[in-house]
Amino acid sequence: RELSDLRGRTWVLAVLGLIGGAAGAILLLVTSDRTFMALVPWLLIAATLLFAFSPRLLAWVRARRGSGDGLLRLTPGTILLVAVCAVYGGYFGAGIGIMLLAGLAIAGIEDLLVANALKNGLAALINGVSVIVFVAQNVVVWPAALTMMAGAALGGFAGAHIARRLPQRLFRGIVITVGTLLSIWYLLRA
Repeated sequence: RELSDLRGRTWVLAVLGLIGGAAGAILLLVTSDRTFMALVPWLLIAATLLFAFSPRLLAWVRARRGSGDGLLRLTPGTILLVAVCAVYGGYFGAGIGIMLLAGLAIAGIEDLLVANALKNGLAALINGVSVIVFVAQNVVVWPAALTMMAGAALGGFAGAHIARRLPQRLFRGIVITVGTLLSIWYLLRA
């Protein structure tokens, strides 16, 4: 129900999610483990900072383009931003939610419930196509993957249910806190 006001504008994002997710997964397959582990904390920090400052960035974008209706605008900048997020998600699934929420906020979606619903759909597409690439390349460790899939499905449904009941300011604070903690954890591991 949160996506009903987007009036069919989501198909472009879905296509970008599929293409970018596949490209990111292929990029991951050709990246060395050492390079990947060196990039992880910086990717998370970038996503968290982008989300944390997205209200200010959105205000700056709005000042340049004029006031809007708070809905998604399919501008070249939005398309590029979502494509970059999709490649990021295919390459590095952790933090994709934060990155997409930030990108969608900058793209003009002000309501966090709408952004969260769209983020969940895009993340499912991006992760789904990435899984297809990884399965096709026979690089999946199935016991770990099945456990993570079950946790992600339960967390996704529970998270959406909880997000509808939280004040948006609290929801934003939780996202920033989780992103910051993940960034610190990966920095300490690097």
